[in-house]
Amino acid sequence: MARIIDITPSVRAGMAIFPGDAEYRTKNTFGIGPECPVNVAEFSMSAHCGAHADAPLHYDAGGASIDALALEDFIGPARVIDARGQGPLCRPEDVEKFLADVPQRVLLRLETQVDYMEWRDDFRALAPETVDLLHGKGVKLVGVDVPSVDPATSKDLPAHMAFLRHDMRILENLRLNLTETGDFELIALPLKLQGLDAAPVRAVLRRFD
Repeated sequence: MARIIDITPSVRAGMAIFPGDAEYRTKNTFGIGPECPVNVAEFSMSAHCGAHADAPLHYDAGGASIDALALEDFIGPARVIDARGQGPLCRPEDVEKFLADVPQRVLLRLETQVDYMEWRDDFRALAPETVDLLHGKGVKLVGVDVPSVDPATSKDLPAHMAFLRHDMRILENLRLNLTETGDFELIALPLKLQGLDAAPVRAVLRRFD
């Protein structure tokens, strides 16, 4: 019997976004009443709102858009690693001991508490050397529980550039406090949004008893 753990934060009005990015908004197009048998809602939001996958186009003007990425990268064995620490960056020595026989997907818990309704500039991010280490171990996808793999104030995006060099995939804003560490099956398919630089995902972990 499979146990499913939903690691996706609820997308809702007022949730945290990068300052200046598009907020999540909804309104009703139709409502049930004497003249209408159905409710129909519409929404608008940034492609980076809530749990999402970055495409290379997000950090490379000539990079692939989200609809061009292989779905195989977003489904399969994954390891959840507790990479919380004191420094602003998760460094290779913080994760190296957890990488024996590591699968191709790694999810890094970087924060003890994440408030998805309030933006913070001081979240823990990834050192580019950590991305290099994971690539050297055969990892193709890395997910984190913070809004970005780079610090909020970064302008040169060294971690994103490491992902670009190695053609690796990125998941951000996962709710990794809802799961224990260990090995699972990850399913985190991005919406097929043609030509866009990112897309929301419904990310779940599945472990078989």
